Amino acid sequence: MAKKTILSQGNMDYNDLLKPYLKNWKWFVVAVLIALLYGYFNIRYSIPQYALNAKIQILEDQNSNSELDVFRDLDILGGGGNFIQDEIEILKSRSHLIELVKELELNTKVIALGKIKDSELYSNKPFNINFAAPDSILQSSSVSFFITLFSDTSFEYAEDQDTPAKIFSFGKNISSPIGDIIITPNMSGIESYVGRKYKVSVIPISVAAGQLYQKIQVSVESEKSKILSISLEDPIIDRGRDIINTLIEKYNQNAVDDKKAIANRTSNFINDRIANIYGSLSAVDQSEEDFKQGRGIADIATQTNMNVNIGAANQQELQNASVQLDIASSMKDIIDSQEGYDLLPSNIGLADASIANTTARYNELALERKRLLESSNEKNPIIVNLDQQLAGLKRSMQSSLNSVTNNLGMQVNSLSSQMSRINSRIYSAPRNERALRDITRQQQTTESLYLYLLQKREEAQITFASASPKSKIIDSAYLVSPLPVSPKKRIIMLASLIFGLLVPYAVIYVKNLLDNKVQNKVGLEKMVGDIPVLAELPSLSKKENSLVKLGERTVLAESLRILRTNLDYIIKSKKKKDYKSTIIYVTSSVSGEGKTLIASNLAMIFANTNKKVLLIGADIRNPKIYQFYSGKNVDKLGKPTRNIENKGLTEYLVDHTLGSSDIISPMLAHEQTVDVVYSGKIPPNPAELLMNGRMKELLDEVNDRYDYIIVDTAPLMVVTDTLLISEYADQILYVARAGMTELKVLEYPLKLHKEGKLNGLSFIVNGVKDSNLGYGGKYGYGYGKTTKKWWKF
Repeated sequence: MAKKTILSQGNMDYNDLLKPYLKNWKWFVVAVLIALLYGYFNIRYSIPQYALNAKIQILEDQNSNSELDVFRDLDILGGGGNFIQDEIEILKSRSHLIELVKELELNTKVIALGKIKDSELYSNKPFNINFAAPDSILQSSSVSFFITLFSDTSFEYAEDQDTPAKIFSFGKNISSPIGDIIITPNMSGIESYVGRKYKVSVIPISVAAGQLYQKIQVSVESEKSKILSISLEDPIIDRGRDIINTLIEKYNQNAVDDKKAIANRTSNFINDRIANIYGSLSAVDQSEEDFKQGRGIADIATQTNMNVNIGAANQQELQNASVQLDIASSMKDIIDSQEGYDLLPSNIGLADASIANTTARYNELALERKRLLESSNEKNPIIVNLDQQLAGLKRSMQSSLNSVTNNLGMQVNSLSSQMSRINSRIYSAPRNERALRDITRQQQTTESLYLYLLQKREEAQITFASASPKSKIIDSAYLVSPLPVSPKKRIIMLASLIFGLLVPYAVIYVKNLLDNKVQNKVGLEKMVGDIPVLAELPSLSKKENSLVKLGERTVLAESLRILRTNLDYIIKSKKKKDYKSTIIYVTSSVSGEGKTLIASNLAMIFANTNKKVLLIGADIRNPKIYQFYSGKNVDKLGKPTRNIENKGLTEYLVDHTLGSSDIISPMLAHEQTVDVVYSGKIPPNPAELLMNGRMKELLDEVNDRYDYIIVDTAPLMVVTDTLLISEYADQILYVARAGMTELKVLEYPLKLHKEGKLNGLSFIVNGVKDSNLGYGGKYGYGYGKTTKKWWKF
């Protein structure tokens, strides 16, 4: 009782839940072993992947300005968080990856074919592959072929693995779909590779770059950090290291090239301006020289202090405004004359910071556009977007320069007017002094601009010479761990173990979930409730006897003895004193559930106890008793053959002149005497015959002569024959066959019992598998054991 309480909580019996799985434990063992074996071979023949990592620090150029700085100053934009994300996108940009694929030739793979596992070669290729096709064709082509080293001077070439190969010498041209190919040996001692087969695969560079984009991961170490971590998983450690290091190198080199291009463009602009101003300066100096020589002037007295001071201040302002106007006009002429999106000179000294910032942003976008055009065309959406941005920036600069030149022009005019008033006073001085002053002022203005441009040229040259990369390498590419990160052995083996347990569990669970049939006595008892289930009989093989013998100790015989004991107990508890014999009906739902087998063996098992037994075949529609009590199984005792064959229950029901002795056939079956009434001929109206009262007369006539009368009746759900004579039975044994009889079908006899139409109802489970038997299946008696085949459980 205590054990039952432990295993059962509420209405759930955990013992019953676990029993189907524990009973099939061998399937779990086999499934787990197979799954673990699969996991082992998966690990064994998978290509290991190794993790590599590198770290760089992004260096922000403090000298460069951006037009976005104006918005940041106004708090329109946030901080510099987008700067690092932009650098990540530039680092993984398509143009960088395409350059990387070209340099490392990652679009061409050489794979050494093995019997089970193939391996890709990178730095230790036994031969080199040279393509004669133009780069434009090679970079967009996809082809594969097979190379087998035939000797140290020749090899076999095939375009398909199954096609016949052709032999070529190293260095000879080989025709292929993408042009001529030249194979050359790559190492000494190549004869050691003779007989090995290799697959060469060429894919478009854009495809290889796309694959590389998926593999490379770039992340920021922390939210506000400028340190980037570049990681990659690759089966070849050397190749992964080269990919990361080359990517960083390309990123830095492109940044240096961009800075040098801007500095070079600025220097060229300044050189052109210096050449023009130098000519003007020489002309002014020559004018001063000619003026003094022509007028014979060696020195001129200074103006009065007031005129000199006012003139000097006004002159300085006019000089500055003139310089700015000249630079702005030159910049405006360059932009107006520019047809494409070439680089513009930057940092040339304009006082307006917005124009300098816009120029820097324009040059940055122009460089990005130029780099993208190397691997795309002008219809690319990204380039179209850049064109729109560049056009907008150019319009913005044109507008700003127009405004600046207008303002400077007005300022120059104002200062000139003011200077004219001052000059009017100065012109009252001698004409020579006034003319010389004009020449001197022009000379100073031109010289100031000339010196200013020389300074800017030096700054541009310094910028060109000192162009630095955008990043600092903290850690070059290194192997994170000597152990591969893929396949993950522990995870695969654990997943294999779980999968090996889940498969048989799922199969058993679904099988039990969909199972709507009787399987054994325990399952039937749960359904029928208080109605007794007297016994469960094992399934029989073809080699086993259908009738039990005297003293036999098989599982069937012992199960029948249990049935006999339980049946006697029920019969004695409600025995009618008026009758000597006990009438037992054996029926089932449909044909084939074993009712005739049980009826025949029940007669035998009662006869073993020296009881007088009469077996009646009342299934006159489909008689089967003769299958058990005929031939070598029995010997006829004292009856002519014709009575056994021609006189049966059907003849008795039809012919009122026949008596019970005319249809009873004594049989000696396995040393036991059993009286048998065969079914007889199959009548056309069996139901009417059973209703004519002759069946009751037969039972009354033989009642006092037998201890047990066992009646093999027709299936209950198929015909009404059994119900017509059910009132004469003391006990009705309802046979359910394991794995065949549906539980829902048994609702019919239960309903009839509840309605009082089937009195003395009890059940028997027939054909139970050994593994589903109750005590017999668990303990057994050791009799009649058979040795199972090795593949059976």
